[in-house]
Amino acid sequence: MKKPSSKIREEIVQLQAQLKLAETREAERIGRVALKAGLGEIEIEESDLQSAFEELAGRFRGTGEKATGRKGAGAGSETSVSAAKVETGAAADGAGES
Repeated sequence: MKKPSSKIREEIVQLQAQLKLAETREAERIGRVALKAGLGEIEIEESDLQSAFEELAGRFRGTGEKATGRKGAGAGSETSVSAAKVETGAAADGAGES
Protein backbone atom coordinates (compact mmCIF):
# COMPACT_ATOMS: atom_id res chain seq x y z
CA MET A 1 0.00 0.00 0.00
CA LYS A 2 1.39 3.39 -0.99
CA LYS A 3 1.54 6.31 1.43
CA PRO A 4 -0.33 9.48 0.58
CA SER A 5 1.84 12.52 -0.08
CA SER A 6 0.49 14.27 3.04
CA LYS A 7 1.79 11.42 5.22
CA ILE A 8 5.20 11.60 3.56
CA ARG A 9 5.32 15.38 4.13
CA GLU A 10 4.51 14.84 7.84
CA GLU A 11 7.35 12.33 8.09
CA ILE A 12 9.73 14.79 6.42
CA VAL A 13 8.79 17.50 8.93
CA GLN A 14 9.39 15.08 11.82
CA LEU A 15 12.75 14.02 10.39
CA GLN A 16 13.80 17.65 9.89
CA ALA A 17 12.98 18.34 13.55
CA GLN A 18 15.02 15.29 14.61
CA LEU A 19 17.92 16.45 12.42
CA LYS A 20 17.83 19.93 13.95
CA LEU A 21 17.93 18.48 17.47
CA ALA A 22 20.81 16.15 16.58
CA GLU A 23 22.79 19.00 14.98
CA THR A 24 22.18 21.17 18.05
CA ARG A 25 23.45 18.43 20.39
CA GLU A 26 26.54 17.94 18.21
CA ALA A 27 27.17 21.69 18.01
CA GLU A 28 26.88 22.09 21.77
CA ARG A 29 29.29 19.21 22.35
CA ILE A 30 31.85 20.57 19.90
CA GLY A 31 31.37 24.09 21.27
CA ARG A 32 32.01 22.94 24.85
CA VAL A 33 35.17 21.12 23.81
CA ALA A 34 36.37 24.15 21.80
CA LEU A 35 35.78 26.45 24.77
CA LYS A 36 37.61 24.08 27.12
CA ALA A 37 40.52 24.10 24.66
CA GLY A 38 40.60 27.90 24.83
CA LEU A 39 39.29 28.68 21.34
CA GLY A 40 36.81 31.17 22.74
CA GLU A 41 39.65 33.38 23.91
CA ILE A 42 41.48 33.47 20.58
CA GLU A 43 40.71 36.14 18.01
CA ILE A 44 40.50 34.21 14.77
CA GLU A 45 38.55 34.74 11.58
CA GLU A 46 35.68 32.33 11.09
CA SER A 47 37.09 31.11 7.76
CA ASP A 48 40.41 30.25 9.43
CA LEU A 49 38.63 28.45 12.25
CA GLN A 50 36.51 26.57 9.73
CA SER A 51 39.64 25.52 7.84
CA ALA A 52 41.19 24.24 11.05
CA PHE A 53 38.04 22.26 11.86
CA GLU A 54 38.02 20.79 8.33
CA GLU A 55 41.64 19.68 8.73
CA LEU A 56 40.85 18.18 12.11
CA ALA A 57 37.83 16.33 10.70
CA GLY A 58 39.97 15.00 7.84
CA ARG A 59 42.59 13.82 10.31
CA PHE A 60 40.07 11.81 12.30
CA ARG A 61 38.36 10.47 9.18
CA GLY A 62 41.74 9.35 7.92
CA THR A 63 41.36 11.24 4.66
CA GLY A 64 44.12 13.77 5.30
CA GLU A 65 42.12 16.45 3.47
CA LYS A 66 43.66 19.87 3.17
CA ALA A 67 41.42 22.73 4.22
CA THR A 68 40.72 25.54 1.80
CA GLY A 69 38.48 27.69 4.00
CA ARG A 70 35.94 27.90 1.20
CA LYS A 71 32.47 26.39 1.01
CA GLY A 72 32.11 23.35 -1.19
CA ALA A 73 35.83 22.99 -1.80
CA GLY A 74 37.22 19.49 -1.67
CA ALA A 75 35.53 16.13 -1.28
CA GLY A 76 33.40 15.76 1.80
CA SER A 77 33.74 19.38 2.79
CA GLU A 78 30.00 19.99 2.63
CA THR A 79 29.47 18.01 5.83
CA SER A 80 32.41 19.71 7.51
CA VAL A 81 31.18 23.13 6.47
CA SER A 82 27.70 22.45 7.86
CA ALA A 83 29.06 21.16 11.14
CA ALA A 84 31.40 24.10 11.51
CA LYS A 85 28.64 26.59 10.76
CA VAL A 86 26.31 25.02 13.28
CA GLU A 87 29.07 24.85 15.88
CA THR A 88 30.12 28.44 15.53
CA GLY A 89 26.52 29.59 15.65
CA ALA A 90 25.79 27.64 18.82
CA ALA A 91 29.04 28.75 20.45
CA ALA A 92 28.39 32.35 19.48
CA ASP A 93 24.99 32.51 21.16
CA GLY A 94 26.20 30.70 24.28
CA ALA A 95 24.12 27.57 23.72
CA GLY A 96 25.40 24.63 25.68
CA GLU A 97 27.69 26.51 28.00
CA SER A 98 27.76 25.09 31.51
